[in-house]
Amino acid sequence: MKHFDLLANQLSDTAAESILNHSAEQAALESHLEALREQAAQLERCGAPAAALADTRLQMARALASLDCGEEAWRLGRAAFEHFIAHDDFELAADACDVLFQAEQPGSLSALGQGIWIAVTCPIDPELTIELLNHVIDETPDEADGAAVAATTALFIADIRAQGRQREDLMFFATQLLGTVARRHSHVESPEQLDQWMERLELKEPEKFLVRLRNVVDVLVQDDWWFDRDALRERLPLN
Repeated sequence: MKHFDLLANQLSDTAAESILNHSAEQAALESHLEALREQAAQLERCGAPAAALADTRLQMARALASLDCGEEAWRLGRAAFEHFIAHDDFELAADACDVLFQAEQPGSLSALGQGIWIAVTCPIDPELTIELLNHVIDETPDEADGAAVAATTALFIADIRAQGRQREDLMFFATQLLGTVARRHSHVESPEQLDQWMERLELKEPEKFLVRLRNVVDVLVQDDWWFDRDALRERLPLN
């Protein structure tokens, strides 16, 4: 019985530590949010550039989403998104979409789809692009092909966009991600099985899997697009 008592005490201590850590994190987030509110008020009073206010609003939205204040996070994040997309700050626009997805509101899946479209279409940080694609993997049932398409695109983005140490890290992460998706989708365990699986799902040619990613995005967004995609493409620096 003493062993069981010892185990019970250890479990109790672990639970108490977890609660304390969570409380400390909540308190830190609330303190950070309050500082951001004061910063935003100061920016408004002094007539600071709109970009600075939008960036602060995005930081506030991220903190609010982490505190499960989804409605307010959505309002601030959406306002920030509108500024970023209007000023061709595509990376921050995609980041705002990530925050809007995490706000868990009725339009959050649409926000995720639009964030992925921006992140794959525009030359932004590949780490953010992969983070957005990873949300699709988390949200997709094991047997659906959408996760496979997202994981393959993540590996493709890491390969063509990242450089140096970042490329090594992202390629490793995306490779592991693809392997995990393959196992849960079709119980793939060996390199030979993985090759056959990718062949069967047409995941080896970008012109095929990127079209399928577009279909995934369309399912997420439906008809709720917040910007003109054709006009945005024309504004890209590569055009």
